[in-house]
Amino acid sequence: MAGHSITTVYKGKMQFETDSPTGYKTFMNTGPENGGDNEGMGPKALMLSSLAGCTGLDIVHVLQKMRVDVPDFEMAVSGTLTEEHPKTYHTVTLDYRFFGDDLNEEKIKKAVKLSEDQYCGVMEMFRKFCDLKVSVYFLPKR
Repeated sequence: MAGHSITTVYKGKMQFETDSPTGYKTFMNTGPENGGDNEGMGPKALMLSSLAGCTGLDIVHVLQKMRVDVPDFEMAVSGTLTEEHPKTYHTVTLDYRFFGDDLNEEKIKKAVKLSEDQYCGVMEMFRKFCDLKVSVYFLPKR
């Protein structure tokens, strides 16, 4: 059975260094109101980044298999937290923004849909605890 293991080490001043199974490291921290100095990603924001990274990797992979030039694109992800502790995301919005003049909109939509419905494990995990709203936008070349 496949899995992942990481190690997270406390570095002081509310900062943690965490590694990935490939050895890449990143920092997590909090703001001064909680004893940190914002020297790293917040854990909840890192979850939103994981969602974007997972689906983005899927989309690039699928478009390459379709022999479609990977367009200039970005994903904007925002989450709304509950008021009570433990504060969790109750709503997450994921906006895909594709930029270009001659985009293959049909194939791009298909790649997004495959990521949403079949490939993105992070998206599937999010669906278990929040309302996930997804939109796709096609915009002029920037």
